[in-house]
Amino acid sequence: MTSETITAAAAGTWRLGDLAVNRVGFGAMRLTHLADGSPSDRERVTGVLRRAIELGVNHVDTASFYFSPLRSANELINRALAPYADDLVITTKVGPGRDAAGQWWWAEPGQLRAQVEENLRQLGRDHLDVVNLRIPRRETTGSIAEHFGALAELRTAGLIRHLGISNARPDHLAEARAIAPVVCVQNPYGIGSPAEDHAFLDACGEQGIAFVPFFAIAGAGKEAGASAEDSPEVLALAEAHGVSAAQLRLAWTLSRGPHVLAIPGTGNPDHLVENVAAGALRLTADEVALLDAL
Repeated sequence: MTSETITAAAAGTWRLGDLAVNRVGFGAMRLTHLADGSPSDRERVTGVLRRAIELGVNHVDTASFYFSPLRSANELINRALAPYADDLVITTKVGPGRDAAGQWWWAEPGQLRAQVEENLRQLGRDHLDVVNLRIPRRETTGSIAEHFGALAELRTAGLIRHLGISNARPDHLAEARAIAPVVCVQNPYGIGSPAEDHAFLDACGEQGIAFVPFFAIAGAGKEAGASAEDSPEVLALAEAHGVSAAQLRLAWTLSRGPHVLAIPGTGNPDHLVENVAAGALRLTADEVALLDAL
């Protein structure tokens, strides 16, 4: 499969509320540093962002807590892409915070406005297109009503256009939807995810809500990135299609439903082209079923 002429439109589109996006987007987490923790090259990663837009990417996922000692993802996006294209949708998330030393903390409901305003300042915008409430531990977190309600008030005030939730359970989604419309659920998901995650993805589709996986390529590697080793089934299918294992994982993720959006992240221009090209790869029903079973 040749990559150079394939754009993000190849995977089709979905609407986040009233905002249409190509289903292959871009995640900003990896812009600020290399895999070994050293700073990224500023010109290289701003070039990757601009190239993503040239390739039709119009959905960028970021957060104010994506930073390293020398780089801020939001400020890199601002530098590379402002003034922003009219069709560019920037999604961010709040809930977690990091101090200057990189130590994590979690916002109380009354602290969420300051986090929203920090994203606005860094991105140079007067409103945020989509804000996800990131939930600390989906296995143990109870009610999210107070936090989500605080974001709903900011939506009413015009600081936020649309709301989503991240790292969430089905009961969190039901609770949030009783407060305000939810346009997306952003959860860890990929080949090998448990049955309840597949069911939640399907349920989001039935409700017209975008499902936006993170770690779709990295899998169990999470923030560290994809493992050098992959299952024989993934490697064999990737070879049969003439693509990388990462591209196959993205294609499978997109095959799970028209409401599934991919946000692979990279600071490598070659990987960017490959990620976008994965949106054009079509797997057969048998191939999808084989990967579903892993």
